[in-house]
Amino acid sequence: MENLIGRESEIQILTDALQSNQAELIAVYGRRRVGKTYLIRQFYASQMLFEFTGMKESSLNAQLENFALTISTYLKLETEIATPNSWLQAFHTLIRLLEKRLSTEKQVIFLDEFPWIGTPRSNFLAAFDHFWNTWASKQNNLVIVVCGSAASWMIQNIVSNKGGLHNRITRRIRLLPFSLYETKMFLQHQKVLLDNYQLLQLYMTTGGIPHYLKEVKVGESATQAIDRLCFTNDGILRDEFKNLYVALFDKADKHIGIVKALANKRSGMNRNEIMEACKLNSGGSLTKLLEELLESGFILGYVPFNKTTKDTIYKLSDEYSIFYLKFIENSKAAGAGTWQSKAAGASYLSWSGLAFENICLKHIPLIKKKLGISGIYTEQSIWRFSPKDKSSGTQIDLLIDRQDNCINLCEIKFSIHPFTIDKKYSETLIAKKMIFLEQNASKKSVFITLISTFGTKINEHYTNTVQNQITMDALFEKE
Repeated sequence: MENLIGRESEIQILTDALQSNQAELIAVYGRRRVGKTYLIRQFYASQMLFEFTGMKESSLNAQLENFALTISTYLKLETEIATPNSWLQAFHTLIRLLEKRLSTEKQVIFLDEFPWIGTPRSNFLAAFDHFWNTWASKQNNLVIVVCGSAASWMIQNIVSNKGGLHNRITRRIRLLPFSLYETKMFLQHQKVLLDNYQLLQLYMTTGGIPHYLKEVKVGESATQAIDRLCFTNDGILRDEFKNLYVALFDKADKHIGIVKALANKRSGMNRNEIMEACKLNSGGSLTKLLEELLESGFILGYVPFNKTTKDTIYKLSDEYSIFYLKFIENSKAAGAGTWQSKAAGASYLSWSGLAFENICLKHIPLIKKKLGISGIYTEQSIWRFSPKDKSSGTQIDLLIDRQDNCINLCEIKFSIHPFTIDKKYSETLIAKKMIFLEQNASKKSVFITLISTFGTKINEHYTNTVQNQITMDALFEKE
């Protein structure tokens, strides 16, 4: 427990399961490298009754043999049990052995890499259904955790199962990357002491994935770490993209196609735009693909202001994927100094702006906290206006629609110094506000809010234009 950083809401779910008076079946899923297995092993270390991990791309017989060997080893049997002929027999054997070991206190069975166990035509899922429904669900002192990175399989077969497991999942955890606060705490635990700007740069590259962050070395700057992790031949992030989506999704080429299409459109895309860009024929298949990418935390969906869900705009939000496609995929440069040279180019400015914008969208509760509106109901969205004539359109990076009859139009700016509003930019912000008011019949008070890395210098253009400002430091606070 002392080694767990953050994860407070997830820890509460796991705690509640231990304290309940009924059997619990918990589904844990999320992208690879996000820390699912570590969380369960650390938190349930003293309650663990049995743990089994499936083997990737293995036959039914190999999985069953591994299951038998794991039972014999984990339960410290004097004689190894024979390899069962089926999963039905395997679970029957497990029941027979565990019944003698169940205590009055809650104990945990942990089945990791669950999708890998359920090989085609193995009847594993049917056997597990039977195991849960006929025995495990009656053991009020038992918690079963099923965990997997293969998001499409977990969503279809566990979370949204319409068969024997329908409505049987008592709790679920969709484990997402660390927040900025959790990232800072994690690295401090690793004795990596960096200021918020350096941490922000790392987050813009890794997206708060614990497995990536633990590779940052003590005494290393963000630039040095990014160079080593992304631009050396043995850097763990140099080829991670090639494995990331394939490990998560069936027919991952379609998921990658959507990710690449969204990477080329900073303002996001609606369903029709995605279908056209990816040459998809079926709206149903697109719905499934988008659901899987959303559930895994790779994309975000926003309903534009005064629109309905059919107008949802989807944006690529995974920091590593954005960074990889922008700087690593077609890069021939490698070695020390690579990132520093790239950071001096024009493409850095467009990338950093998008990356910082996405991070802000993931930390909206902290933005609300800084604005003093945490207790007010709000709806968040982006807003864009594309006129039918040739006049210029506009976009609002983040719109916070408040129940207290106010709206914050948030402009998000990344810079390496305190930002300065000049006359031209002031006019741009005022024009955005006017276009928004012209296109929406809202009677609410509208505030222009500037979110930047190091804050904004106070001058006449600032005071005449901006009502609120927020710096990156607010995003590092604890929710």
